[in-house]
Amino acid sequence: MSTSAKTFPIWAFLSLLTNGILMLAVILLILQQQKLTAFFGTTTSFAQVNLNNETQSVTPILGSHLKLNYQQWIDILKKEAKVVADKRPPHLTILVGDSLSLWFPTELLPEDKNWLNQGISGETSNGLLKRLDLFERTQPEVIFVMIGINDLIRGVSDEVILDNQRQIMSYLRKVHPTAQIVVQSILPHGAKEATWQGRAQLLAVANSRIRQLNQQLQSVAANEGVKYLDLYPLFISKQGNLRREFTTDGLHLSPEGYIVWRSALQIYSKIELEPQLQEQKKE
Repeated sequence: MSTSAKTFPIWAFLSLLTNGILMLAVILLILQQQKLTAFFGTTTSFAQVNLNNETQSVTPILGSHLKLNYQQWIDILKKEAKVVADKRPPHLTILVGDSLSLWFPTELLPEDKNWLNQGISGETSNGLLKRLDLFERTQPEVIFVMIGINDLIRGVSDEVILDNQRQIMSYLRKVHPTAQIVVQSILPHGAKEATWQGRAQLLAVANSRIRQLNQQLQSVAANEGVKYLDLYPLFISKQGNLRREFTTDGLHLSPEGYIVWRSALQIYSKIELEPQLQEQKKE
């Protein structure tokens, strides 16, 4: 693995969006609408790995998760990771983080990969750091990390957040030496337009602070030799806040928001990750 971070050329991505990808994403949203409605309304049991399919995801089904406490979530994610570690599906990609990762609709995850979702609602960088061992027996090709917004809401200092992030990167590189580790930027919030129940705490965190913290996070990623994907510019409005159409409450993402994230993951994988994976196979 390279000793310097690889940063996605965000302006190239924005150019691609303006040339038609965003329109295709909107069309995809329309086609997926009925599936998404069923997905968000379900109260069935947790998803299981279907190893007969070419691609699968291990994503907890929404509806039941609000009734679970943190330890119950830990137990569930541990069991899901064990199934994947035992079966060793090809092209495994792991989502790690808080509710933003947890709520990523299964239908919108990029195809041609096996997905393991290790997100927990309300997760902090310290909490994530302590549970990275849950999936240490898996053999992922890629690990996408997004964490930090709950730290900011809870008043954790930038220094502590960055140190926890550094430890997360270091651990993942050590335990998963062949995996490509991709740290994603912290997303902006909706500011005064937010309706999330913790609105007061959210408003206490300026989006300008998130932007500056992301710049520092990029430097940490460079020092740790992991990749950095800057999603922040894709989600901000002209006022510098989370765009209204991309969020449900000023903090969490709408289906449109997840489509933007999905498109970013697809393009980033094509440009940055897949060429390196091909090189690894040749070695």
